[in-house]
Amino acid sequence: MKEISFVIVDDAIFMRTVLRKIIEQVDGYKVVGEGSNGYEAIAAAKKHKPDILTLDITMPEMDGILAVPEILKVSPKTRIIMVSAMGQQSMVIESIRMGAKDFVIKPFEKSRGFHAIKNVMAI
Repeated sequence: MKEISFVIVDDAIFMRTVLRKIIEQVDGYKVVGEGSNGYEAIAAAKKHKPDILTLDITMPEMDGILAVPEILKVSPKTRIIMVSAMGQQSMVIESIRMGAKDFVIKPFEKSRGFHAIKNVMAI
């Protein structure tokens, strides 16, 4: 089975750590990069061309919504999963319109995270 690569982008190091632990529990899943804002997301996507990129919506410098189309320009096959707080439904919808494939709401159950990963890998 081909290894599935991930980039995790969130301005909260705690969230990046939680996501890394969840992802790396699965054989064949590997986190290859991280970032804390939209610019770092674009750079990591360009460098690593990950299969999946988890992307927070609200971040400093460049938010996740603005980063989505730029990420897809440099890494068109990357599937983006938006990570958002409650109450950001309109932003989630906008990010899906921009090209993101799924979303999870923080705080989330591990099973919801895996469901989103399986969902986008089936696309």
